[in-house]
Amino acid sequence: MGWYGERVLPRLINIACGAHSSDPTRSRVCARLAGEVVEVGFGSGLNIAFYPATVTRVAAVEPAELGWQLAAGRVGEAAVPITWAGRDAQRLPFPDNSYDAALSTWTLCTIPDADAALRELRRVLRPGGALHFVEHGLAPDESVRRWQRRLEPLQGKLFGGCHLTRQIDKLITAAGFTIEELDVYYEKGAPKAGLAMSLGVARPLPFPDAVAG
Repeated sequence: MGWYGERVLPRLINIACGAHSSDPTRSRVCARLAGEVVEVGFGSGLNIAFYPATVTRVAAVEPAELGWQLAAGRVGEAAVPITWAGRDAQRLPFPDNSYDAALSTWTLCTIPDADAALRELRRVLRPGGALHFVEHGLAPDESVRRWQRRLEPLQGKLFGGCHLTRQIDKLITAAGFTIEELDVYYEKGAPKAGLAMSLGVARPLPFPDAVAG
């Protein structure tokens, strides 16, 4: 990740994403989580306060050790056991069909190979499991998309490879999910180019060999 990504960026994200204005969104995306959950892009644990009582265990996937260190207080006060289980969402260290739910909040924008990460989540989710997500990405309006394309190179340099123009619904369905719920909207109080949101729930389709068997 480099010095900036390992030592500076986690602190910036902790401050920027820790604003209480994001609390309603975190509450929405976490509301129906249940059972054993894998959370990718765990960061400093800002979602912990919004885990419902139906969550029994969380495996945190976070590339930056500093992110996990910043989460220590929240993890210690959590009502459920949370373990730092891996760094790379593109190569999850879990067996097939091992989790009831997956959680991704503002994470797919920065993963270098988002398709690989989504296919890994599909692999580790149990039949009937669900991916709960909120991501920023390609705006629904072309006028905003033009600004996103102009700003994306700078965005990537400042925020660890963050993309503004990934089309979240297409990424998820291309990786083998079916989207059951999707709300596309602009977050209030900020430039549309950075806060074109997709919030929803997706279910993993079975892999071909599972169908054949």
